[in-house]
Amino acid sequence: MTDLLAKLYPDHLAALKQRSDTALSRGGYDHLVVAAGTPRYQFLDDRPYPFAVNPHFKHWLPVTKAPGSWIVYTPGQRSKLVYLQPHDYWHVVPDAPAGYWVEHFDIAIIRDAAEAKAHLPANIARCAIIGEDNAAVGEYAPNNPESVLNYLHWHRAYKTDYELGMMRVASKLGARAHRAAEAAFRSGASEYDINTAYLNAVHETENELPYSNIIALNQHGAVLHYTDLNRAPPAHANSFLIDAGASFHGYASDITRTYASPQAAEFQALVDAVDTAQRGFVDKVRKGADYAALHVHAHHILAGILRDQGFIRMSAEAAVASGVSSVFFPHGLGHLIGLQVHDVAGFQKDESGGIVAKPAGHPYLRLTRRIDPRMVMTIEPGVYFIDLLLTELKAKPEAKDIAWDKVEHFRQYGGVRIEDDVVCGETAPENLTRDAFATLN
Repeated sequence: MTDLLAKLYPDHLAALKQRSDTALSRGGYDHLVVAAGTPRYQFLDDRPYPFAVNPHFKHWLPVTKAPGSWIVYTPGQRSKLVYLQPHDYWHVVPDAPAGYWVEHFDIAIIRDAAEAKAHLPANIARCAIIGEDNAAVGEYAPNNPESVLNYLHWHRAYKTDYELGMMRVASKLGARAHRAAEAAFRSGASEYDINTAYLNAVHETENELPYSNIIALNQHGAVLHYTDLNRAPPAHANSFLIDAGASFHGYASDITRTYASPQAAEFQALVDAVDTAQRGFVDKVRKGADYAALHVHAHHILAGILRDQGFIRMSAEAAVASGVSSVFFPHGLGHLIGLQVHDVAGFQKDESGGIVAKPAGHPYLRLTRRIDPRMVMTIEPGVYFIDLLLTELKAKPEAKDIAWDKVEHFRQYGGVRIEDDVVCGETAPENLTRDAFATLN
């Protein structure tokens, strides 16, 4: 894999330089200065939060654990890495820069964060400085110019071959760990022990993962961001929803699967129906498609499943128009993914900024852009039995068309979600997730 990344990296770097040239020109700047960032400390404590590198920094090179470092790019010049290797016996000092990417940078090693100033451009006013406020070194404070960020964020949605290579590996890591988690569920493990099985298989710490794992047994599957991890297994584990990913050199995978126990055939039927629908949505990740329209289409298909399986008595069209479908599917169909699990510019209108509005009645959709080749997004439909939303529905006129006995019975299962990471290709989508699972068979 390293040989392939080494082959692909020069073209990736050239693409970043070309994008940066245009972004700087649009903003009227001469230099792009990117801070890796520094840890933040907890209130009234000397304990830092886990360090999360600036995504703009790891876009340039596969380094995620070098706080206090900087990248400097000036059009027409060789890229520079100012790399902090502090004199420190309290913490692990970052390894010296090494790998396929180092030959493409002039590298200056510093021992104290303040030394970075000597290696940054002299005219600060001509610098577009990207980073968090706490990354400032003296007068070199991030200014995050909107015109520069808008351009870079817009184009970040289009992945280079190098980035797609990274994401394929992240998907394989996640798929392998999902298999271990499923096996733990089948053996009767608790949520905590399932999570431990996942971490052991993915070989990443919780802080290295792209997001906190959702490991939900039974009713907990109805909590969209459930992260409590009960230590004791339930008396009967009827269902298991896992939303968990992996990281590879700063790139994320985001995978969700839902499983039914052997005695829960009725829930398995719902899982199978959602899985079939999800595959259909994936097939619509095509050049020129409207993602917001795909989200609304998903509501109609899922409402049809609810009707076919006897949860509602109204038509799919009526369920969507009345908002009933949103009771059972209250989140968006998906989002952009890459350097961040919920990557930037999902609503952006064009290179200059602006907003593409969400469809009326769908406030939680995270992606409204047109789908184009090299964009990577999640497709994650779901059907849930959420007490809060069901209670609200009972007070509405549409309540008469709900089969409440069946809905009440299915509360024990929590819900279903199936999620894949999908690349829009020139002629057909590439399903990173299902391809990764296929390699394990």
